[in-house]
Amino acid sequence: MTLKNKLGITDEIELAHEKERISKLAALRIYRDGTLDSLAPGTFGALKAIDVALFGDIYDFAGKVRTVNLAKGNFRFASALYLESAISSIEAMSQDGFDQIVEKYVEMNIAHPFREGNGRSGRIWLDHIFRRELGLTVDWSRIGRDDYMLAMERSPIRDLEIKMELKQALSDDLQNVTLLARSVDASYSYEGYDAYRAEDLGPHSADGGNAR
Repeated sequence: MTLKNKLGITDEIELAHEKERISKLAALRIYRDGTLDSLAPGTFGALKAIDVALFGDIYDFAGKVRTVNLAKGNFRFASALYLESAISSIEAMSQDGFDQIVEKYVEMNIAHPFREGNGRSGRIWLDHIFRRELGLTVDWSRIGRDDYMLAMERSPIRDLEIKMELKQALSDDLQNVTLLARSVDASYSYEGYDAYRAEDLGPHSADGGNAR
């Protein structure tokens, strides 16, 4: 059963494709139009704004703190009852260096504050912190899906693996459009969204992108 959406789509595959197309376009847009530059890095306000930008045209609940409990496999994310408190604690965490930034990211992933889109919004949120605090960006295409998923699965107990994966994927090429598109594609592929290539999407494809 599909989540209720603004597009009125009830077919799960059709919704997945439209969600990928629309939100990938939005992801590219917020990097290019200065939206990210206006956000305070590491804040929940920034994460919320990113989630709304990506999914606000799809879901009414985009950017809203979830009121239901979520789990992936055997792992249960933070209880909805304590989310507000958890988010406040995470916002207060240091982001003065690489290790601190990754630790903050891991905690926000455990919180999983939204009903949908936490991974995709969270990775942009992390990249925004790296850009503003360290002058670096994450080239997600340098981290394989299985490596990323396994590292994140283990991160609540041992964050060394995700730190190692991220450290080797950092780049100082902040203005590289090809790198950005490649990173968006890789980030989305972690969640199984790979019907479109970001570099093929643009204003000309607002009414129909180029599927692979």
